[in-house]
Amino acid sequence: MPVVEAEQAVEQFRASLDPAAAWGVPAHVTVLYPFLPPDRIDDEVLTTLRQTFAAIPRFDVTFTHVDWFGDSVVWLAPRPDSGFRDLTAAVCRRYPEAPPYEGEHIEVVPHLTIGQDAAAEVMSNAAEAVSAHLPLHAAVDVVRLIAGAPAPNAWHTLCEFRLGRS
Repeated sequence: MPVVEAEQAVEQFRASLDPAAAWGVPAHVTVLYPFLPPDRIDDEVLTTLRQTFAAIPRFDVTFTHVDWFGDSVVWLAPRPDSGFRDLTAAVCRRYPEAPPYEGEHIEVVPHLTIGQDAAAEVMSNAAEAVSAHLPLHAAVDVVRLIAGAPAPNAWHTLCEFRLGRS
């Protein structure tokens, strides 16, 4: 789910601290990763996703603070995060063969990654700089399906889906 409203605050840091930024992935909150392999995404899958997302109302979030997963990932926290959790749960019900993060985490925490796996001081400086831009408000009305490989500018949009009316 792209978060254009956060791009200015995080862009500089994601460029050097989040490998996905170099791959062409915008600032975002993940709904489901990994999803189906691109060769399995056909018209039927797109129709199912379109119907799934249309049944979920648009919502607003505020990115209120910076948080951490251990000392290796720094991220922005959306509040409330229930809308993102609802989106993930809805897609997982339709595609149980694609559990979030391949089932590695018991709980999926909605977040916007600022950076990962860098020196603690660098990550702390990024967290402090991004915090100065908070709170950030965003309207969530679109889910973007993107796919690609871990290579520069390899990710691209396959489809965008509108959420339902609130």
